[in-house]
Amino acid sequence: MAEQVEGGLAELVPDRERPRAMTLLLDRAPQSFVDLDDPAYLGFAYQRRLGHLVDTLAPPRAPLRVLHLGGGACTLARYVAATRPRSTQQVAERDGALVHLVRRELPFDPAARIRVRTGDAREILGRLPDGWADLVLADVFGGARTPAHLTSGEFYTELRRVLAPTGTAAANLADGPPLTHLRRQIATAAGVFGELALLADPAVLRGRRFGNAVLACSAVPLPVAELTRRAASDPHPGRLLHARELTDFTGGAAPVTDADAVASPAPPPGVFE
Repeated sequence: MAEQVEGGLAELVPDRERPRAMTLLLDRAPQSFVDLDDPAYLGFAYQRRLGHLVDTLAPPRAPLRVLHLGGGACTLARYVAATRPRSTQQVAERDGALVHLVRRELPFDPAARIRVRTGDAREILGRLPDGWADLVLADVFGGARTPAHLTSGEFYTELRRVLAPTGTAAANLADGPPLTHLRRQIATAAGVFGELALLADPAVLRGRRFGNAVLACSAVPLPVAELTRRAASDPHPGRLLHARELTDFTGGAAPVTDADAVASPAPPPGVFE
């Protein structure tokens, strides 16, 4: 089915192998994969890497307070609800028509404690109290690009304010060669957080193709060894960069501020075909 929403043409495409699974496309760009029968199944590689963070930040099934910036079909919120019952979650999604479509066609488990707020992600972030979240997942795209105001040092400072002292933030970043946006995002986060790790497809890290990278940020040590193991054992194996490797990869890139922030680069033609 297809329906016009505020951000473009939303399409829900049935999966051939999973009877109650759908891929959400927005203007042909894949946004989310949801299996209503198995919400713990994560179909996209970058979502599995975010799922690894969810799995490793606390003992199994321990509830978390999670803020999702960017909703789509709320794949990760469903994952947290399935794997960590009694978690409290808030989702910020700008597109009210998309929220309505998802609620109607891909309804939540009634037991899930998921509250969806319609509005700008940074504005909603700014209204949350200090130290509220154990985990913030930032996955905001408009027209397949991350808006400029969600890429700056001021934005990352707000992320840290909302996190508990031992909390973690993670951003889904999209870039291609020469990886200028990705390197600048790492440099920006490094000015706010003491611990960083980057998970991505090795081909993306080598600048061979456009793709997603997950940047994890915290004030406390991240579970690097376990994240490395899980990323390497994925169906599409990923690589983790940390410490000196990550510093070398960043290559002295300049951090981003609100004054010079720009949206992430547009995907090249045909990347989603």
